Amino acid sequence: MPVTGDQQLLKQLNRMALVRQVSAQPGLSRAALSDELRLTKSTVSQLVRELMDEGWLTESALLVTGEVGRRATPLHLDPDRLALIGAEVGVDEARVLATNLLGEVLDARVIDYDDAHDPASCIRLAAQAMVRQARRLARPSTAGGARQVLGVGIGLHGAVDENTGVLRHAPHLGWRNVDVRSQVEAHFAGTVLQGRPLYMQNEANVAALAEFEFSRETAGDPLIYLSISYGVGAGIIVSDRLLTGMNGFGGEVGHAILQADGPRCSCGRRGCADALIGLAALLGDERPSYAALDRLYKRVADGVPSTCATVDAAGRQLGILLNNLWAGFDPMAIVIGGPALRLGDALTGPARQVLAGYAEAAMLAPPEIRTSHFGTDAVAVGAAALARYRLTRPLDLQTLERRSERAA
Repeated sequence: MPVTGDQQLLKQLNRMALVRQVSAQPGLSRAALSDELRLTKSTVSQLVRELMDEGWLTESALLVTGEVGRRATPLHLDPDRLALIGAEVGVDEARVLATNLLGEVLDARVIDYDDAHDPASCIRLAAQAMVRQARRLARPSTAGGARQVLGVGIGLHGAVDENTGVLRHAPHLGWRNVDVRSQVEAHFAGTVLQGRPLYMQNEANVAALAEFEFSRETAGDPLIYLSISYGVGAGIIVSDRLLTGMNGFGGEVGHAILQADGPRCSCGRRGCADALIGLAALLGDERPSYAALDRLYKRVADGVPSTCATVDAAGRQLGILLNNLWAGFDPMAIVIGGPALRLGDALTGPARQVLAGYAEAAMLAPPEIRTSHFGTDAVAVGAAALARYRLTRPLDLQTLERRSERAA
C-alpha cells in the first residue's frame, strides 16, 4: 500500500520526537522511549534503526538493569557524523562555524567585511565562508570522518521575516528590506550547500535557541535571552516554542519604554531601552565601531568617573528592564549576552541590585540571571541551533512553508 503524505508526515513527526526525547534525556533505551512517547516497541525499534543509519543516534554500552531478559541499550545523539552550520551576520563582521548535533563547535572563522554598509557584499562574504565550512566538513580529517551538513542557520542583527527570509530593518547597519535568503541561495547554487535547508532569524532569537537546544540541563522554560549590543533585543521561549509574534518581530524589547520623556531613540520614540542601555547610546557622540567599544571598555576598566557613572545609570535601567521581563513572562532564567558583557559588573552589578530591590518589595524570588554559555559565539551557535530546532519540528516547518508560499 503506498505511503500517503499524511503517513509520511506522521512518520517524520515520530522520528523527530524520538530525536528530541533523546536530546532531552540522553541514555534512554528503546523500551523507555516507547513508554515516554506512547509508541509501540516495534515502531520505536524501526525508527531508531533508521535514525542510527542516518547518523542522528548512536548506542553506548549495554545498561545492566538487574532484570531478567535482554539488557537495555542507552541511546544518545550521535556527535560524530552530522553537522550544522551557523553564521552571525554581525554589525562589524561575520562569524561562521560548524557544530555537531550536541552544539559542540567543530570549527569557527571570523570574516571581516569590505564595507559594512553594503549588504550584498557582506552577505556574499558570509555565504562563501559557509560554503568553505561545508567543504571542510565533507573531507575526512585526522579528527574524524566526513560529516553531512543537515542544515544552515543565520542570525541577523535586525527585524527578520523568517517566512520570506527578508531582513526588514537593521538600524545599526543601515540595511532595510534586504532579501537575505535569495542572495544566500544564489551563492549556494552549484556548491555542496545547494538545496540544504536554510533558516534565518533575529540574533537574539537564535542566541536564545543556543541556550535552549544545546544547554538543556540549565536552560529552563520559559527562557529569555537578553542581547545587549549596540541595541537591545530579546529571544523568548515559552512552552518549547520560540515566541516570534504575529509578524516575526517578537522580542523587540529595545523599544520598550523605560523612561518617560527620556533620550530620543533611533526609532523616534523617547526613553526606549536602546537609548538607555544599548552600547550605541553609551558611546555618546562616537560612531559605533570595535575601536570605539574598546575605548569605552578601557575607560570603565580605568575607572573614569564620568564613564563609570554613565554605565552605572545604564545598569540601573537594565535592572528595570529585567523586572519588566520577569513580570511579563515569569521565566525560569534570563540569560544576558552580547558585547556589553565586557563591561562586567559595572553594568550587571547595578542591574542585579535594582532587580533584588523589586523582588524584596514583592516578597518574591526573582528568576535566575546568568550570562550566556557560548560567549562571543552565542549568535553563530544559536544559528546552528535554529537549524536543529526547525528540522526537529516538522509541523513548524510546514507552517513556515505555507506562510512563505502565501507571501510569494
